Amino acid sequence: MLYSDRAGRRSGATPPTPASLRPVHFMLLLASLALAKSLAGVSLPDASTVAETPVVLNGIGLREKYFLDIYVGGLYLPSPSRDGAAIVAAEVPKRVEMHFVYREVTRDQMIASFTEDFGSQPGVSNKTQYVDRIVAWLPPSVKRGDVMAFEYLPGVGTRVLLNGQALGTIPGQDFMRLVFGVYLGSKPPTEALKAGLLGG
Repeated sequence: MLYSDRAGRRSGATPPTPASLRPVHFMLLLASLALAKSLAGVSLPDASTVAETPVVLNGIGLREKYFLDIYVGGLYLPSPSRDGAAIVAAEVPKRVEMHFVYREVTRDQMIASFTEDFGSQPGVSNKTQYVDRIVAWLPPSVKRGDVMAFEYLPGVGTRVLLNGQALGTIPGQDFMRLVFGVYLGSKPPTEALKAGLLGG
């Protein structure tokens, strides 16, 4: 049905009303909520990029220690997978993130954590060199709201990032396999964290 607007123009559509827009607004709200997953007050987007390659959120998990929430982990891959060993071995862009929810983690605590986690992983020699390199890049502490990430770029190596800023890159595949093996291998920090990253 034709109608005339205030300027006297004619149109072939019914003018929108606030009531008619409500379903649209509701659907847009649902769509925006579907674009993120949340855990322990942290929301991670369902999609991102690594080296200009689109990646999707494979899973999200909580790292706890001594009954305290330390960080929310997120794993991004080019396509979803529940096979931890295959993810570790894959020569594809990928990223694992740590969104800290504990009030403060000191450098000394980070050193102890990396030393323990790396030391538990088989098949990689000279693990202490990697701890030393990472620690040299770290600030005195990381605090609630900080995000640390390990991002693998095939043919380049693994970038270490803090709050989106690259701290440095460790070339080769050994460090990548060590890092992703920590989260997805046979001896993860916690089984619950591994299960969450694998989409469980």
